[in-house]
Amino acid sequence: MTKLAEEHQAINLSQGFPDFDTDPKLIAMVADYMHKGFNQYAPMTGIPALRSLITAKTNKLYGSDYDAENEVTVTAGGTQALFTAIATCINPGDEVIIFEPAYDSYAAAIRMHGGLVKTYEMIPSDYGIDWDIVKRLFSANTKMIILNSPNNPTGSVLSDTDMQCLIKLTKGTDVLILSDEVYEHIVYDGLKHLSIASYPELKERSFIVGSFGKVLHATGWKAGYCLGPENLMKEFRKVHQFSIFSVHTPVQYAIAEYLQDESKYLGLADFFQEKRDYFRSMLGQTRFNLLPCKGSYFQCVTFDHLSEETDVALATRLVKDFGVASVPVSAFFTRNTDHHALRFCFAKKKETLEQAVEKLMQF
Repeated sequence: MTKLAEEHQAINLSQGFPDFDTDPKLIAMVADYMHKGFNQYAPMTGIPALRSLITAKTNKLYGSDYDAENEVTVTAGGTQALFTAIATCINPGDEVIIFEPAYDSYAAAIRMHGGLVKTYEMIPSDYGIDWDIVKRLFSANTKMIILNSPNNPTGSVLSDTDMQCLIKLTKGTDVLILSDEVYEHIVYDGLKHLSIASYPELKERSFIVGSFGKVLHATGWKAGYCLGPENLMKEFRKVHQFSIFSVHTPVQYAIAEYLQDESKYLGLADFFQEKRDYFRSMLGQTRFNLLPCKGSYFQCVTFDHLSEETDVALATRLVKDFGVASVPVSAFFTRNTDHHALRFCFAKKKETLEQAVEKLMQF
């Protein structure tokens, strides 16, 4: 969709990246560390200062007790962390449960390692989970469950009830959890992000993935991390060492310094809620039906009352005829499932959102 948007000079609300720049102070910090000579390989696990910041932040926010030396690894973005965790654990024939619509790297990585994808299909508008149905997906070959909260693309968030059901479901099993929490600081309306790290029964069997790209509006820097108990992280690092080895050194030093100011990440919810509210107020003037958005910087809409087109067909037509790019939600399913829904990214400048909605009003 981004390529199509470029071809037709359309406003790109498809791919999930901001059209505004990161803080110039942070950019200056990266350059400063480059000038100071921090340009060689970083330690394989990440520089100590950044690993200490990650664990301190996580432990403070979620009441956990991660150890910086043995239980966190800095990665080349969240997707690499997800891929490495899957590569660490999944062998041919292992089954992995995912909740769709889902970030498209999950199924691809599972299949690359010979695993079998078992899907639970969440239904609009709340994209909730019936854990009794999830239980039926379990078998003797179930190796892992992948969760994503706040969710891309739906904007839904997991509740304490969900977590308690997950604890009950995995108790007494060897099932692992991979928790994609890259939007952890982007939760709205006074809701609280519930991390796997807050639940000891889940933490002991889980990898947790985070992303600095989402926090710093710098997705192109590809900087993230993975948290996990020492026994799991030891295995994770064996894969990480021989695939990525280490991550951009001056960026690590700059992030470790920059995020000493907690407001840089604790203020993200208010920053993006203002954008969400503004975008929703304008989008409500179009003919689309808005679905709830409790977190992330994505807004989904449905159009089944407007057109019998597939979401791929409509998304393509919106680019070519109306000049706005979205993502068809069917792209987040492993099967040919069409809920007549589109995803828009609102991590954009105010004027970008205004121009996009003005065009969508013509649909």
